[in-house]
Amino acid sequence: MLGTQIKALRLAAHTSAGELAARAGVSRSMLSRVERGLASPSVQTLERVAQGLGVSISRFFAERTPRSVFFHVPAGTGIPLPRTVPGDGCSCELLGHLMSGDLSMTPSLVQMRTPGAPPSAAQAGLKLVYMLAGRAHYRYGPKVVLLAPGDTLLFDAAQCHGVEAIEVAPVRYLCTTVALRN
Repeated sequence: MLGTQIKALRLAAHTSAGELAARAGVSRSMLSRVERGLASPSVQTLERVAQGLGVSISRFFAERTPRSVFFHVPAGTGIPLPRTVPGDGCSCELLGHLMSGDLSMTPSLVQMRTPGAPPSAAQAGLKLVYMLAGRAHYRYGPKVVLLAPGDTLLFDAAQCHGVEAIEVAPVRYLCTTVALRN
């Protein structure tokens, strides 16, 4: 909790860990360990970090009100996402977008009648694909797997990936991307 508060205040101040460590006169590694909850700092260290942030030491112990985020997206009411190739037989429906701490999560429902362009999607983060209907060959880098209803893929989205061929149309799958916020 203490480390989380310090990191939240540092990020809110748009200050890097290195900058804060220098201002507070503590090592960068010590500050990192405190923020991750791996070290218990002395009161003197906490005072220096508070001064470096320009806040009272009591801010480190203030209760943060937990924020509860809840989405309900009734069937068919997601936000249609534009496709790069109109009329390619593919549609994508955004089911929400959630940001918490350093993470963002974006779930979407993808429907395809014909495969689009060759798989070329690649982005930062992790991706989960859960097949709902149809059968499709899904490429991940040099690997190709056949997905059927109930199958799941979980992978690092930095590698080139996407549906390569459709065996049974239409294909429907849930796709969720989790990434660090910019």
